[in-house]
Amino acid sequence: MNKPADSYDDAFDPEDEFEGFDDTEAGASDPFLDAAAVEARMLGEESPMPAPAEGAIDEFADAEPAGNRPFGARLADANTDAVALDEFGDAASFDATAPVGIQGEVAPLEAGDEVVETQPVPRIAIHAFCESPETGQLIHNAGSDRRMAKTHLTVELGGLAAAIERFHDATTPELLMVETGMRGRELFSQLEELAMVCDPDTKVVIIGATNDITLYRELIRRGVSEYLVPPMSPLNVIKTISDLFLDPEAPFAGKTMAFIGAKGGVGSSTVAHNVSWQLTEHLRSDAVLVDLDLSFGTAGLDFNQDPAQTIAEALAEPHRLDDALLDRLLVRCSERLSLFSAPATLENDWDFGTEAFDEVLDKVRRQAPFSILDLPHAWTPWVRQTLLSADQVVVTVTPDLACLRNAKNLFDLVRTARPNDEPPKVVVNMAGCPKKPDIPLKDFSDALGAAPILVLPFEPALFGKAANNGQMIAEIDPKSKAADGFAHLAGVLSGRAPSEGKRSKSLFSNLFSKG
Repeated sequence: MNKPADSYDDAFDPEDEFEGFDDTEAGASDPFLDAAAVEARMLGEESPMPAPAEGAIDEFADAEPAGNRPFGARLADANTDAVALDEFGDAASFDATAPVGIQGEVAPLEAGDEVVETQPVPRIAIHAFCESPETGQLIHNAGSDRRMAKTHLTVELGGLAAAIERFHDATTPELLMVETGMRGRELFSQLEELAMVCDPDTKVVIIGATNDITLYRELIRRGVSEYLVPPMSPLNVIKTISDLFLDPEAPFAGKTMAFIGAKGGVGSSTVAHNVSWQLTEHLRSDAVLVDLDLSFGTAGLDFNQDPAQTIAEALAEPHRLDDALLDRLLVRCSERLSLFSAPATLENDWDFGTEAFDEVLDKVRRQAPFSILDLPHAWTPWVRQTLLSADQVVVTVTPDLACLRNAKNLFDLVRTARPNDEPPKVVVNMAGCPKKPDIPLKDFSDALGAAPILVLPFEPALFGKAANNGQMIAEIDPKSKAADGFAHLAGVLSGRAPSEGKRSKSLFSNLFSKG
């Protein structure tokens, strides 16, 4: 088969041509009509199907495809004598071990390409029955991921037999995951028993031992939602579940980037705002900038905007926030950049709960490919939750001891809570300040276990002029090293290639050499 070489060499697709098997040839027999034929096929035995007798009626010729039909829906057919073993659709687009998310070096995307991310799983109950402790641990690890935060996951050993026994007199959850090493008649017989105890809306994912296209197709025909085979990662499991329960009415959700400072006054908001501008003006992608510093936010000032309504109105009644209201609350800073500004007033305490922020930000991220979250330097339950729920985390520091300590604490927290995500990115701001000794950048790299992705020089005149004019750095001096650095950072975070322009290699190499 002709597939590009990658780390998932064992992945397969039903559109591939498999040696010795071609169901498209004229007159080819269908080997999936009964369990005996399937088992013989998997054992390497020939099992040709006899041609129908003259005048016989082919009961499958006009069968309606039901590949999306719930597994438990077979319960309604179990009381009839004519249960078609072939009633479910085949594998239209299966890749059991397709890579998920960003792994290794990111290939630059052209402007206008979609950014595909694994979507969060909605509030569902999941019950997994595993045959091996290793698989159970893997599913447990997937359940602790931020994308599975709303689910209720139960994992136990026992495989298919345990699942049948458990739900014989109990309601099945929205999703059953069952590991089994069985094949052939025994497997299909137990699947029929499982179908008898499943509710009609329950989806079933089988975790098998072999990557077999014949077995996969027959399982899909019998109503199984997906078939997975090792090796798997937690992200494989999460993406499979997410795809099964994706809301068809609102399938899109953009990538979120959370910016936070290791301490106050390090310029995290400046970095967030300039990256937002570069994403929209330089990389030509739509984005929403959300100023979450409700009392002291500066996004309105930096973009020379003074909106009458702010994010506080949405947080006060998050359940009322629909697309029409969101359009009225967002301010257009440019053709592609929208701003959800902060009220920036001390008249209120802004005591909103974590649920309000979650609900509002979930709706905001469906408005554009990228949502930039400008977080305040504060530590509250909603700040912690927002930070840990973001797709990318950027920590801005200045080269001093307090920032080194605080950044180390943030890194440790984020890495522990998000084992399946990339570690945070570090931006060093105001490097090389005159008459102020800097902590060497190597010390930051050693303490955090990651080198800074961007080092910005101390340029008070340039940054001060941009702030006072309500403009971005690239608008004041597009040829400056800082503008080049923000363009580089926007490209790295988004996975998109910057448009043609000077490279920032000299900026990074010069500044790193100072450490």
